[in-house]
Amino acid sequence: MAVNLLKVSSGWCDKDQDGDIAKQLHNVHLPQSGLKKETISLLPDDEKEDQISKAELSLLAKISRTKLVTTKAEIEIQRQDPFSPLHSVKSFEALKLKPNLLKGVYEMGFNAPSKIQETALPILLAEPPQNLIAQSQSGTGKTAAFVLAMLSRIIPQLNYPQVLCLSPTYELAVQTGEVAAKMSSFCDDIQIRFAVRGEDLPRGTKLTEHIVIGTPGKVLDWSLKYKFFDISKITVFVLDEADVMIATQGHQDQSFRIRRLLNEGACQIMFFSATYDDEVMEFARAIVPNPIVIRLKREEESLDNIKQHYVLCETEDDKYNAIANIYGGITVGQVMIFCQTRRIAAWLCEKMTRDGHAVALLSGDLTVESRIQVLDRFREGKEKVLITTNVLARGIDVEQVTIVVNFDLPVAERGRADCETYLHRIGRTGRFGKRGLAINLVNKREANTVLKQIQDHFGKKINLLNTDDYDEVEKLND
Repeated sequence: MAVNLLKVSSGWCDKDQDGDIAKQLHNVHLPQSGLKKETISLLPDDEKEDQISKAELSLLAKISRTKLVTTKAEIEIQRQDPFSPLHSVKSFEALKLKPNLLKGVYEMGFNAPSKIQETALPILLAEPPQNLIAQSQSGTGKTAAFVLAMLSRIIPQLNYPQVLCLSPTYELAVQTGEVAAKMSSFCDDIQIRFAVRGEDLPRGTKLTEHIVIGTPGKVLDWSLKYKFFDISKITVFVLDEADVMIATQGHQDQSFRIRRLLNEGACQIMFFSATYDDEVMEFARAIVPNPIVIRLKREEESLDNIKQHYVLCETEDDKYNAIANIYGGITVGQVMIFCQTRRIAAWLCEKMTRDGHAVALLSGDLTVESRIQVLDRFREGKEKVLITTNVLARGIDVEQVTIVVNFDLPVAERGRADCETYLHRIGRTGRFGKRGLAINLVNKREANTVLKQIQDHFGKKINLLNTDDYDEVEKLND
């Protein structure tokens, strides 16, 4: 999914060059320091429930998505002056963009603005510039919206940084840079510079690029310590992935320091987040003065299109046999199987592979490079079954999934049902108006406790399925 060329300080360059900042993401790994809170556990690693950082999950969500999310959710707008006019647009032409920039937008495959872009772009491109706080889930077009605004504000004749975009990690910064490079591919007079790890400049350097995309620590070093650019001349400041920024140690304080260096009266500030809890909102209000606030509510996942069943299994081998019987009795598109621990996931993957099934395994102990490769192969249909732990419980959509199997039911504290995770797991199979199928493999105790709690919570009956009865399994095709 990565573009082959990136316009950086030295002009167009081959991404495979040794030492190039825009290396394929497959060749880099997320830094682990400061991303996770350490917990003390007496369980061996393969028996622990999988977890990955917000930064990693956000990166996987961006990479796994092949098209924008279509949503019927309503836009909520808050503004200081309720009588000030607000406009929305249904076409990119209505924005009166520079011809070469409009050409780049269409070259990227955007035919019409997404729901958040319809409302956000007229605000971001308005004169005089207006500050914006925007929240919407991953895949709704936030990045393209603020990149288009960044590029539109550039005055190419001024050879110094005018736009500063902060991202929480190297990889997320490169993702944003790739969007900017594609969108500006016909704007030869716009230059982009990355301020991230691995990019070192000689002392005394003065940046001439128009856009700086970087991480908070590196940006502070380049602006304050080394004086590579004058941050007070920045006219557009973008803070992206704010919820991830908060979760990454030190980044919130560094963001505040950068914010204080801006010339507030001459700088448009844009703040973007996938979530909108109290902590994110407090951060936003401290960064952005007098904002217009746009929220695109997450469309509620529904169980209406999903047939739910449970199979009584007392052992792991019973569960495996149930999967084999289901697999042999119905027409299968692509299947996701959720396990609670790495050990179970690895055992199931090995057993299914040995029996001739095309299976992929995704768990928290894989590198980002490996996770991306696994997701790519599954999305392309090279493997029909994806076995995973909770790392994919939310945020990542593969449209072809028609069946979700809970090898283990999700449980929260004290063994109670984790209904939210259950919804995120099986909700991915009934999307885009399609019918989905969820199979839960449980023992008698779980059927009377955890499964009953899930059934009561959603008010939806979960029917018993006898996978030893071929006719009963075959009816799942109806």
